[in-house]
Formats: sequence, C-alpha cells, structure tokens
Amino acid sequence: MSPIYLDYNATTPLDERVLEAMMPYLTNRFGNAASRTHFYGWEAAQAIDLAREQVADLIGATAKEIVFTSGATESNNLAIKGLYYNLSLSKNHILTLKTEHKAILDACASLEKTGVQIAFLPIDKHGIVAPNALVLAIKPNTFLVSVMYANNETGVIQDIEKIGEICRENNVVFHTDATQAVGKLGIDVTTQNIDLLSLSAHKFYGPKGVGALFVKKGLKINAQLNGGSQERGMRAGTLNVPSIVGMGKAAQIAKSEMFAESQRLEKLRNHLENTLLGFGNIKANGLTYNRLAHVCNLTFEGQDGELLMMKLKDLAVSNGSACTSALVEPSHVLKALGLSDAQAHASIRFSLGRYTTPKDIETTIEMIKAVLL
Repeated sequence: MSPIYLDYNATTPLDERVLEAMMPYLTNRFGNAASRTHFYGWEAAQAIDLAREQVADLIGATAKEIVFTSGATESNNLAIKGLYYNLSLSKNHILTLKTEHKAILDACASLEKTGVQIAFLPIDKHGIVAPNALVLAIKPNTFLVSVMYANNETGVIQDIEKIGEICRENNVVFHTDATQAVGKLGIDVTTQNIDLLSLSAHKFYGPKGVGALFVKKGLKINAQLNGGSQERGMRAGTLNVPSIVGMGKAAQIAKSEMFAESQRLEKLRNHLENTLLGFGNIKANGLTYNRLAHVCNLTFEGQDGELLMMKLKDLAVSNGSACTSALVEPSHVLKALGLSDAQAHASIRFSLGRYTTPKDIETTIEMIKAVLL
C-alpha cells in the first residue's frame, strides 16, 4: 500500500486530463513554437497561444501579460532582478517579509550584495503584515514590494488587494509569489492591483518544470536569460510546448473546479485539525480562518518532528518547505512567527488535495493517535 499523500503544497500529482492534453505534443506534434515557416511550428504556436489564454484567464490577466518560465523560482528571480536592472539606480529599496519562500529571500540577498537595500516588513504572530506598517515602511527609493499571496507552510493569506492599493498610491511596483494560491483562490490581478505575479504549474496538478510570470502591461523588466527574443524579449529559450500545454489545461480545470474543491477540502482539513487538537499538547500555527482551505500546520509539543514523521512512515507530510527539506535548520517561517527552535522542529504541515478522501483522513488520525497516545 502506498503512503497516504498529504503533502500537496510540495507538489501535486499530474491530473490525468492534463496528461491527455500533453501527450500529442510529446509525440507527433513536436514542432518548435518559434518555427514560423511551416505547419509544425504553427501548430505548436497555436497550442502555446491557447495555454497563454488559459493561464491568463485563471488570474484575470490578458494573454500578452503572461511570460512562460521554468517555474516559480525563475519567475521570482525574473520579477525581482529583472525589475531592478531595468530601473535607474536612484531607486534601490525592496520591502518583503521574513516568511517568504527562499526563492524570494535568496533573490533579494543576491541583489543586496550589489548595494540594494532589503527591508523586512513587521508581521504579527500569524505572519500577517498590517497595511499601515507598509505605509510607514515605504521610502522615496522603494521600487518593489514583494509579499507572498498565501504562505506555503501555514496557508495564511495576506490582504493582497490592500497591499496592492497602497503600492499603487505610492508608485511602487507590487509583486506577489502566488505559487500556493493560484488554482485554489479566485485571483484578479487588475482589481487586486498586482503588477507582477509568480506561479508554478505543479502546484495545481500540472507538470513540473514549467511556470509563468504575470507582467502588467506597460511594465518593463530585463531578461535574466539571454539568447533569443522569445516571450517578448523577457525570457530567451525554446518554449517547453508539452508542459506549457499541460499548464494551460491544469489552469482551465482549476478555474472550473477550485471553489467546489476548496469547500470539500476545508471540511476534511477541519476534521483532521480539530480531532488532532483534541489529543492535547498540540497547537495550530498561523491563522485558523483566513488561510488556504487545504492546509494546516500543527506543533506537537515535546515531540521531534523528524522522528514523528519517521514513525508515521505510511503518511507523506512535511515539516517545512520542500525546497528546504534537506536542511536541518528549523523552519524560518515558523521562527519568524515566534516559535522556538524546539517548537519549529516539532511542527508538521498537512496539505490535502484533489485525491484526498475521507478515508485517508480517518486513517491519518488513527496513525497519529497510535503514535502519540
């Protein structure tokens, strides 16, 4: 029997409908979308155009505002570095959060070595930034605010629309790493005042190795990969047609199913969380209301998270971001929320998904109960 998979924030299985859409472009429809002189290239270009529209539709953008990348990490780097290197050096101040994904923190750290000033907005014990704190933190030389839409470890959702509004009023570009939010929440980049948005297909049942960056019309960013004029000069390289087709199909499916899916998963998540909290000496991290419907992060006081997960060998869960799971340090997100090293090490993230069943949740509860009680 395969372990029960409750680590959907790390990655999601490829939806069979997505695989079906991809297969022709992995076999006989093999053209290069940049080949403009024959049928094979036209066929690939048409497939790319459709996928671009599908991804744009999921976030309320236009097709021309979508730049395809290899994933959210590249999108984040392209957004942050590409914007900076397109600007006058008179502006060199970035505002972000300590609870951001490493793809944001490391990109900012690399710019800091060149003289860019990186400042971290204050957050409360749940990881939420107050709008008035942002107003006070913006300086004349601030050119970018980057705030994650929904946290990958706690699921906590920021007030993106208000943050975007403040940035717009202060003529500051607003970027959000929406990797965990896209396909789960209704997003509209226009009404939410978003200028740059990063996403990755494998977080919403698409293939790995493909993502996108939304770039608001009129905003200029410098390419970080050179060698061609693809993606309107913002990202060189032969487009990954099969994966882009898959991302488009995954976006289309998410648009039609995500709200019903979220309602179903919220019931399962609440049952799991409330039952485990009833075992005693367990507490929830982050907000228990304004968060992604499928995520909960729990501290098992007095336990070693790694050992606990080893005992739960038939349960696939996580005690942090998949991108940092090889590290032994406690979660930087939980530490930023005020947890001690011991508490952070004793915490486990449960993230449910499309193929999670009520039986999976009941079995999970029984497994944890057997280990703890």
